[in-house]
Amino acid sequence: MKAAVVAAAGMPPVFGEFDEPTPNPEAELITVSASALSQFSKSRSSGAHYSSDGIFPAVAGADGVGRTAVGRMVYFVLPEAPYGALAEKCLVRPRQCIEIPDSLDEVTAAAIANPGMSAWTALIGRAGLQPGESVLVNGATGTAGRLAVQLAKYLGAGTVIATGRNESELRGLLSLGADAIIPFTLGTLDPLGAKRYEEALTDAFAKGINVVVDYLWGESAKTVIVAIAKTVEDATPVRFVHVGGASREEEIALPGAALRSSAIQLMGSGVKSVPFAKLLAAIRSVFEAAGPAKLRIATKIVPLSEIEEAWKWPGKPRIVITI
Repeated sequence: MKAAVVAAAGMPPVFGEFDEPTPNPEAELITVSASALSQFSKSRSSGAHYSSDGIFPAVAGADGVGRTAVGRMVYFVLPEAPYGALAEKCLVRPRQCIEIPDSLDEVTAAAIANPGMSAWTALIGRAGLQPGESVLVNGATGTAGRLAVQLAKYLGAGTVIATGRNESELRGLLSLGADAIIPFTLGTLDPLGAKRYEEALTDAFAKGINVVVDYLWGESAKTVIVAIAKTVEDATPVRFVHVGGASREEEIALPGAALRSSAIQLMGSGVKSVPFAKLLAAIRSVFEAAGPAKLRIATKIVPLSEIEEAWKWPGKPRIVITI
């Protein structure tokens, strides 16, 4: 069968042939129609993600959309190694499949599942967002961040604040549910950027902040935590949920005083920090909310034969490989 084949750990996939999987009693044979190139899927396929099977050669792709042997259209995740989602067929355990509502097309379902899951799990599963609470999305211009803004508003947040480096993209979020935006620049090119960001956050937090969903980590996350410590009233809990490290700064020098002088609750959200069943339930919830919430996600459709080039492209718009 045609597939995106990864020859060894750390290598990109190559379009080629791979043996077709044989059905077995424990796994469903899925005829694949679409699979999105999320950062999770890329990392896991290359063997870099901590959940990787480490079996090579293998077919790339951690999740996708396709039809079962009886014709059900399903979203599936974590196919049986070495068969990934970026192939004509793969094997998936039934408990790792979710039926897709008729109102949702295949490309949108493939594109929205992973980033929507990360946003829903952070807001509901980890932070326990309540109607009327205020939410800051740190790194809101990425695909998952944009969905987090939309879902926070749909789930009843009273105020949604979106932050990021790209001011023009942030302005676009004002029509998707953001009540306020805070652009920032950090690093050696702008030595005073962190100070200005902290001041802007302090002003925004004047009325309080309940939940932070962080897709960046690094200097921006540290600045948010310090601003919380300096601004939020005594013993007022703030749930800080770390979801992604788009800044690629894995370590921060966090002052202990920022924790001692605030009631901030630091937590992570993702594979292994949240039960697998709850991650699947979050995807199901996002599928059901896609229509009522009018969720919008930018996609670019690419055929499987162009996987080698598409693998190099950035994550915006969301690349969806069709088979």
